[in-house]
Amino acid sequence: MQTSSERHEYPAHWEADVVLRDGGTARIRPITVDDAERLVSFYEQVSDESKYYRFFAPYPRLSAKDVHRFTHHDFVDRVGLAAAVGDDFIGTVRYDRIGAGGRPATGAEADEAEVAFLVQDAHQGRGVASALLEHIAAVARERGIRRFAAEVLPANTKMIKVFTDAGYRQKRSFEDGVVRLEFDLEPTDRSLAVQYAREQRAEARSVQRLLAPGAVAVIGTGRAPGGVGRSILDNIRDGGFTGRLYAVNGALPEGRKELDGVPAFRSVRDIDGPVDLAVVAVPAERVPEVVAECGEHDVQGLVVISAGYAESGPEGRERQRALVRQARSHGMRIIGPNSFGVINTSPEVRLNASLAPDMPRAGRIGLFAQSGAIGVALLSRLHRRGGGVTGVTGLSTFVSSGNRADVSGNDVLQYWYEDADTDVALMYLESIGNPRKFTRLARRTAAAKPLVVVQGARHGAGPRGHTVRATQLPHATVSALLRQAGVIRVDTITELVDAGLLLARQPLPAGPRVAILGNSESLGLLTYDACLAEGLRPHPPQDLTTAASAADFHAALSRALADDSSDAVVVTAIPSVGEGSDGDAALAEALRSAAAEQPTKPVLVVHVELGGLAEALSAATSTAPQPGASGPAPKTGGTRTGERADPRTGADEGAEADGKGTPDPVPPPEGAHPIPAYPAAERAVRALAQAVAYGQWRRDAADPGKVPEYEDIDERGAAALIKGLLARGQGLTLTTDATCELLAAYGVHVHRALPAPTSDAAAAAARALGYPVALKATAPHLRHRADLGGVRLDLADEEQLRRAYAELTELFGSPEELRPVVQRMAPRGVDTVVRAVIDPAAGAVLSFGLAGAASQLLGDMAHRLIPVTDRDATSLVRSIRTAPLLFGWRGSAPVDTPALEELMLRVSRLVHDHPEVVAVTLEPVVVAPHGISVLGASVRLAPPPARDDQGPRTLPPTY
Repeated sequence: MQTSSERHEYPAHWEADVVLRDGGTARIRPITVDDAERLVSFYEQVSDESKYYRFFAPYPRLSAKDVHRFTHHDFVDRVGLAAAVGDDFIGTVRYDRIGAGGRPATGAEADEAEVAFLVQDAHQGRGVASALLEHIAAVARERGIRRFAAEVLPANTKMIKVFTDAGYRQKRSFEDGVVRLEFDLEPTDRSLAVQYAREQRAEARSVQRLLAPGAVAVIGTGRAPGGVGRSILDNIRDGGFTGRLYAVNGALPEGRKELDGVPAFRSVRDIDGPVDLAVVAVPAERVPEVVAECGEHDVQGLVVISAGYAESGPEGRERQRALVRQARSHGMRIIGPNSFGVINTSPEVRLNASLAPDMPRAGRIGLFAQSGAIGVALLSRLHRRGGGVTGVTGLSTFVSSGNRADVSGNDVLQYWYEDADTDVALMYLESIGNPRKFTRLARRTAAAKPLVVVQGARHGAGPRGHTVRATQLPHATVSALLRQAGVIRVDTITELVDAGLLLARQPLPAGPRVAILGNSESLGLLTYDACLAEGLRPHPPQDLTTAASAADFHAALSRALADDSSDAVVVTAIPSVGEGSDGDAALAEALRSAAAEQPTKPVLVVHVELGGLAEALSAATSTAPQPGASGPAPKTGGTRTGERADPRTGADEGAEADGKGTPDPVPPPEGAHPIPAYPAAERAVRALAQAVAYGQWRRDAADPGKVPEYEDIDERGAAALIKGLLARGQGLTLTTDATCELLAAYGVHVHRALPAPTSDAAAAAARALGYPVALKATAPHLRHRADLGGVRLDLADEEQLRRAYAELTELFGSPEELRPVVQRMAPRGVDTVVRAVIDPAAGAVLSFGLAGAASQLLGDMAHRLIPVTDRDATSLVRSIRTAPLLFGWRGSAPVDTPALEELMLRVSRLVHDHPEVVAVTLEPVVVAPHGISVLGASVRLAPPPARDDQGPRTLPPTY
């Protein structure tokens, strides 16, 4: 039990599970008075040299006074944190607030603290000190400390490196034989980059330990064939796992040492040697006992197949939380529970620790699925189509996360980002536990390799087994933010596979211009129409007629690929009567050889009932390993190419497989791209359109723009105003005056609107503002609803104003109900709306649309993550469907979009600089041919979260 401090309650939100550099886990938490014995035990295991480095003198043991000082903290001026595995400390850090001259101090006026670390020698090199530094720095910032000072002996190079590598701005001095380091704690671009890089390496390593184990134990293997555990054991063995494999069954008879040739034991503790991965397939009530045994045996990770957890209700959810806490206490990570398993096709591993009976073909596609059923469907479809329409394509790795209690899609993305065996990532997601982090990781991954995502449960709650943060954003907004991050969003698993296979095999198109050629005029026209529907720019189809030979196809494709006016080519083909497989093989070879001559443009085939052509394409351009092959071909255009086929399989990937075998494939020439083919024009063109959009995103991402600096922004003044306003309450919507003052600090000026509780007050307001004026009802049911008649415009004098006032009160009720205001008329233009909101799951989001029905009824809003760059603002204005109204539609005058973009950039800066600003709405913003007018504004404040995505790295909490 954690005991409260002298001055503050125990800060439970400082507790966090972290992944260390080697992929293991540790728990970071505050040190309390209950930790005295634990601290003494920890110190006894530290070497004399490390103690000397910490205290600058021989210090064999801690005195009672030391123990008291190191365990009694007020959690404000004196704070200690420990990194623990199980019940044992492996590292500690503490800070003491200091004032002038380095003396102990209290109070916010002293904003510097002295910091010191100690890490157990056995755990040095695991990144313990770096993780502790991130967390103690976050704690210090929360308590008003802005700088750390540390004194280090020159010989303690490891600790000096921890500080210097952290990326903070720092000063170094040397005096009296001691190195003194001082550094600001405000995150910098470099410190965040260092933090994210460490996070990526640690989380990728934690997944690698699960996917590339040297020894696997399957716990829960039945003595007789059949059952989940026994099936997985058989699949691992039959898949050719290159490491050591063990079977574990607690009911194994005495003296039985094997199960089908696999060494068998009654407990994982009985295994003589290390076990890297345990696959758990026992009833849920027995899992805690199994996890404890695995922890005692230093197992590195678990794949829990067992069901009966959060998907079964509240009791199961608590059982799941306890499972994760127990595993992390031993430094282990978990895939599952309720998982279908994991697969790694690498020749060095060949692990099929899943319920899939066949080892998938080796290939370049990584696959992640939260649903076991969808995972089965995707594996089956890739297996069936892997030798089909697009040639032999297989998997690099497969992860079924099940309930996603620990290892999530974010972790797998971290692994795929640096995995040399994965060129394309496919993900089926039913929930996103941390959308803000997923978006950040997706953006980085998509810059290196395509990421294709299909989301299930889009129109309702996610699966009961998934714990997700509540979001206030509609699904369409989340999807838009994912596309902004480079994610290729598709709607079905068919589209997921179609897009993935194209991206795995072909170079990215340089633009939207598409050449179409083939031997069917009708199929060519269908393809042409599909291109137009997807926003591509097709050339008129070239009809080769039904009499076209393979040589004609070769010549036409060669010309189309050599034509600088096309960026991609779609070939349409229908069967030739009586030619059979020889004709199919000839056509496939003709297309392949022509494409190989111009390998920089993508080629797709649309075929109709041509199983033979599909198989021939597969044989001519297959990518799976071939006995005697010299190895994979080099990459071209950002995708992996040229691997050779498995002669046992060969159905084309876009077609529905018929199960027929194929002749031995002919190895393609060096650098050749396998040609994807599809059974419908719409499917091929949709996949191509997604590749075009992704290619454009990659080009844009190379120059993301910048966040402008504006000299007239008063950041400090805004911060002081926000602090004073929040002192009045925990969360509040600002008054009109406070809203205008805060926005003005960032150069956003709102037109004054004066209350008009009577007609005389309205006349006085108009005189103060100057005619012409507008009279508006601001009651919630009439606000921004000019269509209901609650607004009167261009009132030129007092007579018109009083007449309009009388009309409003007669139509809609008393002034108390209407809440009328008077506002000076703004120049005519297009009414728009700009909003910013901090969503608890997705983070800060800027939205833009036209005011009125366009955004409210049709949902025509565009969104960008904050901070918004100048390029983001430019694209945001042009992303809505009604954008032509801003650019001179039907002869109207174009409006001042640069001024609109600047307004959005200023709002983005306000929300980014001050996380206390949780919502901003500017409506309407009238964009005139020259300048803009903000006629209405509202701002809401709330205390900022204690931690955000810029805080220290942590694993999701288990509570």
